[in-house]
Amino acid sequence: MAVAHAAADVAGAAIRPLFRSALLVEAKGDASPVTEADRAAERAIRTLLADRLPRHGVIGEEYGAERADAEWVWVLDPIDGTRAFLTGRPLFGTLVGLLHRGRPVLGLIDQPTTGERWVGITGQATTFTGPFGGTVGCRPCPVLADAEFSCTSADVFSPDRLAAFDRVRKAARRTTWGGDCYTYGLIALGLIDAIVEDTLKPWDWAALVPVIEGAGGRVTDWDGRDLTLESARGDVVALGDPGLLPEVIGLLAGG
Repeated sequence: MAVAHAAADVAGAAIRPLFRSALLVEAKGDASPVTEADRAAERAIRTLLADRLPRHGVIGEEYGAERADAEWVWVLDPIDGTRAFLTGRPLFGTLVGLLHRGRPVLGLIDQPTTGERWVGITGQATTFTGPFGGTVGCRPCPVLADAEFSCTSADVFSPDRLAAFDRVRKAARRTTWGGDCYTYGLIALGLIDAIVEDTLKPWDWAALVPVIEGAGGRVTDWDGRDLTLESARGDVVALGDPGLLPEVIGLLAGG
């Protein structure tokens, strides 16, 4: 836990001076923007982990995998929500996750410009600190028709998957867009009830699972299975009320 907090601290120190500044933006292979802030933050975390926990593995968005077959593997997304970062919106975050034998056991979401931080660890209640208030705990919402639903962007879905997603979206009370990892943090504060997304990589979801489940929620793939490093499709369902899972999974399956 101390290393996770230190990792977020060093990443934030690299990110804050570059927020809302003129940045050189490059195009990665998947056409998502990458900035010096992403790279500097991940380098800072990797240096810390190499010093503190040299036998642990690391998987990061910017610099790939090292010792990915280790018993303990850190999974890093230095800036989840780079588009928000580039456009000056504080709806991004640093994600620090820890896997034990491929399963997420610790997760941290840090918003380095607002000072908000969520921490979840298997078997313990999620904690949240920040200047704007907020109480940890997913809210009861067993019916999708009453749910606040969210998704980062409809652009991530292929045509056949977009149809499945739309069945869930249309059944919900209301849909909001954008937010990346920040929105998942809001599930843990009882402000959003459900998120459905696709094409996520391990660094996108590894830190989110302990945070949401430690607040009473549930995170699975579209078939209702736990997420592990073997979850290759990248489809994710995050729910504040686990009672929503049968309805959401049924709609995604075409029911």
